[in-house]
This record gives sequence, C-alpha cells and structure tokens, in this order.
Amino acid sequence: MTIAFIGLGTMGAPMAACLAAADHDLCVYDIDARACAAFRDTPNCQIATSPCDAAKGARVLITMLPESHHVHNAILGEEGVIGSLSSGAIVVEMSTGSLPALEILETALLTRVVRLVDAPVGRPPKEAANGSLLILAGGAERDLAEVTPLLEILGNEVIHNGPLGSGLKMKLVNNYMSMIGMAMTAEVLNIAQVLGLDLDQTVRVLQSTPAGRGQINTNYPKKVLSGVISPDFPLRLGLKDIGLGLALAKSAGAPTPLGAASQQMFALAGPWGRANQDCSAKLHLFSDLSGPTFPKNDTIQTTL
Repeated sequence: MTIAFIGLGTMGAPMAACLAAADHDLCVYDIDARACAAFRDTPNCQIATSPCDAAKGARVLITMLPESHHVHNAILGEEGVIGSLSSGAIVVEMSTGSLPALEILETALLTRVVRLVDAPVGRPPKEAANGSLLILAGGAERDLAEVTPLLEILGNEVIHNGPLGSGLKMKLVNNYMSMIGMAMTAEVLNIAQVLGLDLDQTVRVLQSTPAGRGQINTNYPKKVLSGVISPDFPLRLGLKDIGLGLALAKSAGAPTPLGAASQQMFALAGPWGRANQDCSAKLHLFSDLSGPTFPKNDTIQTTL
C-alpha cells in the first residue's frame, strides 16, 4: 500500500519507520528538514517537498502533528494534501487535537470524497518504535476495517471506539484524568513533604492503598459502576476526612487547590440527598449536575 506520512516528530518518526519496515511504500514529510533527512536512507521511503507532494498517489494519509492548526495547514493549507489526494483515499488523523477541528476537517474532505478516521495514540515513544502503541480509533466501520492492518503495525492494541470522533473523545477523557492525576499526586506528595513525612515511605504506603492505586481500579468497578451505592465509606465521612486533611495541610502551609475544590463537591452530597451513599456515588452527583446522562439505581439501600 502507498502511504503518505506527515509529522516526523518524537512519536511520528518511529511510527513512520515501523510502516517502512513493514514493506509499505512510504512518502514522508515534515516542516523540519532535519527530521526528513533522517529518512534519507530508509528502505521503501521517499521524502516529499510538501504535504501536497507527499499525498500524490497515496491510498492512505497519516498525520501525526502537535496541534490541530498544524493538521489544518498540512491538509487544507496552501500546499496541503487536499490538492493531491485522490477520491476514495483515507486520512488517518492520529494527532491529539480538538473535536471541532476534526469536524471541520471531515466536512472539507467530504467535498473531495476523501474519508477520515481519527486514531490518536497512547503510550510513549519507546512503544512507538517497537510497534506496541495503544491506538484509539473512530470512524465508519468500513473505513476502520480498511486501515486496521496498518494500525496493527503501529500498535499491539487497536480499539474501535465508535463513529468518527470517538477515538479522540476517548483519548481526551484519558488525558484529562491523567493531567488531573498529575496535579493531585504533586499536591499530595508536597503535603507529605511539608509535614515532614519520608517521601519514599509515603510512596510505598500510597502504592498499596485504593488512594494510590486509583479509584477506577478499586472502588468504582465494584460499587457505583455495578449499581451498588450502599456505603462502604459514605460521602458524609469523605467530607469529614477531606476537611481534616485540608486543616492539617493549612497548618503546615501547604497549598491545596485540588483539595479545596473537592471539598466543595463533597459538600453538595447533603443538599442532593446523597450524604449516606457510597463515596463512589459522587458519579451520580456529577450526573445530577450535568443531566440524566448516567443510569442510576437509587432504590438500593443507602443508610448505614
């Protein structure tokens, strides 16, 4: 298969190398000439002078770029691939960008009868180099089936999440959780440090508790996600404990922005009639605030 690959950065370069090693005819392009030069001696690979040049004769175009505006320029810009992609070709957008930008891209490509799949990736560059990425794909079933053999060269786990945009939605949900977790971990470790606790010991303790192992791996699956909100640990006691933790951190002078915001959410459990439900029923509390988006089972016994 003839493939155009645009974006030879930290992730894109090893991904393109994997495709070339799999004996596909590849044409690569990056705005950085040095990144292109690294592919000069790569078998089965040509170096293009522009995105438009890269896409000539390509059945599949893959983009792996830093932000949505880079993707827009590469595809719809003055020297974009839109000028040379043939009717029926497929664009596989593997960057992590915005959903509105993806929808704009879909509309523009439809005018040229070019199909679009979104397939952002997870895992670091090492996995990109050995073809073991996590790939979260969205698109029409026929289009996904056509490009899956290529995606399986790049990743050892390819998940079809649904129609176009579903892969990007899943990636952004994951990254949202990841970045909040980064901030939470930093806040907690700083509190421990300010209190004079040994950090190595703190890490060992937290790695062995649901707090450190992650609620998504421990309490949520066995409680609220299984329809059970009878309390192992009720929201009202969660409010008490986060208040105690905030007071301790304040006394030591440690900042607690995430803790303060979480306390406000726990405090809503009383007015919403959920104070005696399991702490994982906070999911229902968020659902109450956002609308009826999650099936609830509030008939379960929730008193202590």
